[in-house]
Amino acid sequence: MKAQDIMVKNVICVDMDERLPNVRQIMETNGFHHLPVTEKDKLVGIISDRDLLRLISPFIDSASEQPRDLDTLNRAAHQVMTRQPITVKAETPVEEIVAWLKRVDISCLPVTDNEDHVIGIISWRDLVNHATF
Repeated sequence: MKAQDIMVKNVICVDMDERLPNVRQIMETNGFHHLPVTEKDKLVGIISDRDLLRLISPFIDSASEQPRDLDTLNRAAHQVMTRQPITVKAETPVEEIVAWLKRVDISCLPVTDNEDHVIGIISWRDLVNHATF
């Protein structure tokens, strides 16, 4: 089995200048845990839900909210993303994908073509859903 057999193909990406409120809304609305970041349709980074939890103030929309809490929302995707994420190609064997996820302790891999366009994404959940026991 290869990446192309299990990857999610209709990937939503955000531009590197997208603001965090919109990034958060896209992730929450779609139930995503990862969102590829692009510049001129080429992958430049990835944002995880853990990145947002770590950076966005937990006091937003609460009685304790302060102006400095709102400032955490003014960041752009490129200020938060993991740059140069590890990627795989459509032909990459699943065994290699599993090895990357275990070795680097990441939970998803974007699938790119030879021009760094995002054509899919694979998370550990996709691997579990396609596992044959």
